[in-house]
Amino acid sequence: MHPEAGPLDGISFLLMWTAVAIYALAFIAYAFDLAKRSQLSLERADAKVLVAAGGIDTQTIAPGVQAMHAAEDRRNQVFARIGTVLTVLGWLFHLAGTVLRGIAAGRVPWSNMYEFAMTGTLLVIAVYLGVQFWRDLRFLGTFMVGLVTVLMGAATLYHVDVVPLADPLRSVWLIVHVFVASLATAFLALAFGLSVLQLLQARRERLELAAATDAAPKRSFLRTLPTAEALEGLAYRFAIIGFIFWTFTLIAGSIWAQDAWGRYWGFDTKEVWTFIIWVLYAGYIHARATRGWRGTRSAWLSIVGFTAVIFNFTIVNQFFQGLHAYSGLS
Repeated sequence: MHPEAGPLDGISFLLMWTAVAIYALAFIAYAFDLAKRSQLSLERADAKVLVAAGGIDTQTIAPGVQAMHAAEDRRNQVFARIGTVLTVLGWLFHLAGTVLRGIAAGRVPWSNMYEFAMTGTLLVIAVYLGVQFWRDLRFLGTFMVGLVTVLMGAATLYHVDVVPLADPLRSVWLIVHVFVASLATAFLALAFGLSVLQLLQARRERLELAAATDAAPKRSFLRTLPTAEALEGLAYRFAIIGFIFWTFTLIAGSIWAQDAWGRYWGFDTKEVWTFIIWVLYAGYIHARATRGWRGTRSAWLSIVGFTAVIFNFTIVNQFFQGLHAYSGLS
């Protein structure tokens, strides 16, 4: 441990709390964006009712309406942009705090639950922001930033001082295994958020179809989001990427176990739960691809899988005894 670990870790801790505060502001901005979306959906529904009541053919004005909606979307996305800017700012503080923790420890900062949470949530936000270059998923901002705010807020409450690595952790596989597991978790978190929205969207679509004769428009931000089918497709793609990384996590963990303890598999609690998660996502991908498990059943499999990931990270780390008991909490 570096002699300056104490002061550096103190600065790191302050940076982490600053990041949490900025993430909380980003969460509020994203929440305002959803509220704005709800109002916009109501205004558009009212416009459709007026057009229908006036006997105007909506097909003839569709191109103009779409252009108008696109312009409205750009004007009304101000809170989404604010939320994204705050998220980037929070991530920079988050990154600085993580790097300083590593410098203070003289190693990669992921040897206990506090450090796992620190680096894992850093990658969750990094993946969320990176995905924006491919697809605008800022409607997930409330969920993703909210999840990270809660996890990091809880982690900072259980902050532990820098301590030397346990002997089994002194391996290059610590870097590979934990980094890949954290990256897998980031993609699976995106799939989880999309699956939750898929369930909500599917319910809205069913209710609107059943009440097709009801002309009274209802406010819902879900009207401004992709269809349930499109959300399901996105969730499935992210789940496949996360599953690939999780498979490598299992492989790297087995190689590390052989190097540290002389066996590839020992039915340790952490090993078992990691395998359970792999089975859940393998079942999800297989069922959707070959058995036609689409819609609600597919979404619930994704949600159950990520619930197991969170259980593995929190409950198993803290309350189950085993060779992987590196929570750092007494």
